[in-house]
Amino acid sequence: MSDVREVNRIEQLADYRACWRSLVDQTEGASLFHCLDWLEVYWRHFGDGQRLRVLLVSSEDRLTGVLPLVVRRERTRVGPVRILTYPLHDWGSFYGPIGPDPASTLTAGLDYLRSTRRDWDALELRWVDAEGCDGGVTEQALRAAGLSSYKTIWDRTAVVELAGTWESYLASRSGKWRANLRRVERRLRDLGKLTLVHYRPLGENHADGSPRWDLYDACEQLAGRSWQGASRTGTTLSHESIRPFLRDAHEAAARAGAVDLHLLLLDGRPLSFAYNYHCQGRVDGLRAGYDASAARDGAGTLLLSRAIEESFRRGDRVYDLGVGSLACKRYLATRITPIYRYSHFPRNALRAQLLRLKRSWQANRLDEMSPTRIS
Repeated sequence: MSDVREVNRIEQLADYRACWRSLVDQTEGASLFHCLDWLEVYWRHFGDGQRLRVLLVSSEDRLTGVLPLVVRRERTRVGPVRILTYPLHDWGSFYGPIGPDPASTLTAGLDYLRSTRRDWDALELRWVDAEGCDGGVTEQALRAAGLSSYKTIWDRTAVVELAGTWESYLASRSGKWRANLRRVERRLRDLGKLTLVHYRPLGENHADGSPRWDLYDACEQLAGRSWQGASRTGTTLSHESIRPFLRDAHEAAARAGAVDLHLLLLDGRPLSFAYNYHCQGRVDGLRAGYDASAARDGAGTLLLSRAIEESFRRGDRVYDLGVGSLACKRYLATRITPIYRYSHFPRNALRAQLLRLKRSWQANRLDEMSPTRIS
């Protein structure tokens, strides 16, 4: 029998840091986003307006799993709706229960939620890798808890499976793409001396947790000089709306040994970068960019290919290039993976039911317009 304790204050989780870290090490598909250090940074910057609901699952007084959740108010066409979901906030592709037995953790957590006062209008377990490490756990746990759910695609991400060798992967790419990669490298080498910098510290436990601000600052400055620098969406390393958060997250990631940074220099001048997190052989692409003046020279293409080559060399298992710009990433990806959400709308929550009806109508409209039904 599992016991569940709910924690609503971020500072109260510090006592569980060692156990939390151990559970992350036992979590299939874990990423930096599952770590308490990342959650603390995220909450410091974006916790206002949200309610923290971290469920700690124990058996015989031993912590066996963690289910981090938040309640946040989101604007929808039917009005503001309180959503109970994971605290990923689209920073990564996938999320889920923490620990070696996600099924038991999620089942215990959902049973607990049913027995407590509902402070949410809709339960949405987003960022589920239903075709990967989740393996049907989320759907089965919701069913076991008696919570009807609707499975929909939240987004899609481009993934490079790092099976085999760099040479075999390269051979699997199109001949046209390989020829373009060789042409890009020749063109850049004709312009000056190319240097590729890879930085992946081991972490403070190995006396190797320096954030190397010189490298990070170079990436940030490149982001400002890229086409993204003029974007108004506030999603690049250099945008003031998220810049302080990403810098704090970088420092935490360096301490945890989770930074994976790649920088391409031409005669010592930064041309392009790929800034990632890594955990247990999984690389999560956070941001990438290049100097807009070097766009025609293919600096971004060369840098990303070398980043993937480095992951092969280090023995990583998967490189998630992230959502967005899939048309460009398809040349590198070995598969485009759907990211699912499972939504539960309580019958007595009016706005949640209106939201369900709206989505159902949208799904029917998509079916009418598309020759192929997507379930």
